[in-house]
Amino acid sequence: MQTNIDQTRWYERIWAAFIFFTRLPFWRWHQPPQACYKTVVEHWPLTGWLTGGLMAATLWVGSHYLPYLVAVLLAVVVRLLVTGALHEDGLADFLDGFGGGGHDRERILTIMKDSHIGTYGVLGLIVYELLLVAALYSLPPTLAALTILAADPYAKMVTAQLISMMPYARKEEEAKNKTIYRKMQWPAGISLAIQGLLPMGLYLWYTGLPWELIIFLPCLAMYLLYLLIWNRLRGYTGDCCGAVCLLVELTVYLVVCAL
Repeated sequence: MQTNIDQTRWYERIWAAFIFFTRLPFWRWHQPPQACYKTVVEHWPLTGWLTGGLMAATLWVGSHYLPYLVAVLLAVVVRLLVTGALHEDGLADFLDGFGGGGHDRERILTIMKDSHIGTYGVLGLIVYELLLVAALYSLPPTLAALTILAADPYAKMVTAQLISMMPYARKEEEAKNKTIYRKMQWPAGISLAIQGLLPMGLYLWYTGLPWELIIFLPCLAMYLLYLLIWNRLRGYTGDCCGAVCLLVELTVYLVVCAL
């Protein structure tokens, strides 16, 4: 008998999000109903508290015992291990699809679903990781760690808006994880905002950095990517969400560097 989403409990939905977005063995302790996985995006920023926290802690602690560049690289590696490079895989597929598929919707979707990585994906990941490491390395350790804590959940909150802004580009049975996220209602939207804005608000209050640019420019990056995705696909995919999340987060780091 299939469980309806409304019959599931809130903590099971959060548990499903941590199982879905990380590679930590949460599934060993509890396996929520399959319906919960339709709501994982609603708790996506909350998983960023964990992934961002582990990454920030690695960078900050490592900077006290290792050369700073090594600490930054280890922090990036820790997040890759914790998330299983889930979003990086999405970024690579996104770049391959949009780079090699032209304006042919079906060709883009076919390329994005192909498990093999292409030239655009390889080059894009190299450039992305170099910019990420360079941006973090340019910041003092404490500021870099605090920025990670704020940027990770915030980027996930901003990216989650894609779910409400357009439909899924494929049929449910064609999805990689066989799941289409449900449209968020206002209680989920409020929860999502709290998850993403609370760390960012505390960060801006503590650092005193100008909030206008740090809040606005990542949102602008998301909107421009939304226009690209809408014009080419008329809908989102999981790969699109992963790619937009990483690029929005990178925008935060670059803005802080510029400031």
